[in-house]
Amino acid sequence: MEKRQNEVIEIDLLELFYALKKQILWIILAAIVGGTLAFAGTKLLMTPMYESTTTMLVLTKETTLSSLADLQMGTQLTNDYEILTVSRQVLERVIDDLNLDMEYEDLKENVQISNPSDSRIMEITVTYPSPKMAKEIVDDIAAVTSEFIGDKMEGVPPKIIDEGEVPDHKSSPSTMKNTALGILLGIVISCGVVTLYTVMDDTVKSEEDIEKYLGIPTLASVPDRKDYITGKKKKTKKSKPAKKR
Repeated sequence: MEKRQNEVIEIDLLELFYALKKQILWIILAAIVGGTLAFAGTKLLMTPMYESTTTMLVLTKETTLSSLADLQMGTQLTNDYEILTVSRQVLERVIDDLNLDMEYEDLKENVQISNPSDSRIMEITVTYPSPKMAKEIVDDIAAVTSEFIGDKMEGVPPKIIDEGEVPDHKSSPSTMKNTALGILLGIVISCGVVTLYTVMDDTVKSEEDIEKYLGIPTLASVPDRKDYITGKKKKTKKSKPAKKR
């Protein structure tokens, strides 16, 4: 019983393979259409975004950098500073400084804070449609954060190590990646349609289909001759009449 089921699976996979092979031109066309639509959508409908990053160093004292206690304290403070950097007071002040036409929540979504493990380095990254404004925003966030932390926590404010740069290339969206995804989506959809059509097609095409769908064994079959299909009969040569002497 198990052997028979395996044979049925092999036959189905073989049938599916030939069905996909038969429709290969449509599958290629679907891939081209999917890639073209994804490319055009990325170029025409999506807004390019640019990233600018600034780096800050968290210190606990002005003069010491090597104390183990300072290192541990600085790592803990970095986690606190990450929260304060995207606080409402900091970001709303940045919005006022640069006259940004956006709300606090919108700016917060465009700000990312990262901290390499076991370090006191805090990286602030801003994503914005304008490369120049991305730099200005990230620089102002770093300046306001340093001043805000110095005032509120009455300690040594984080030091700005590297200011942001005007990005030369967009960070998103990726035209190549989206085009590849469009091509892949076109192939998947077209193959899915062919597979569904093949699975749902229960028309009888061969002797095996009779037993498969009807459960009736085939006793005999009529050979499929080309001349019967076309309806053409072979022409017989007529013998010429014998000439009279």
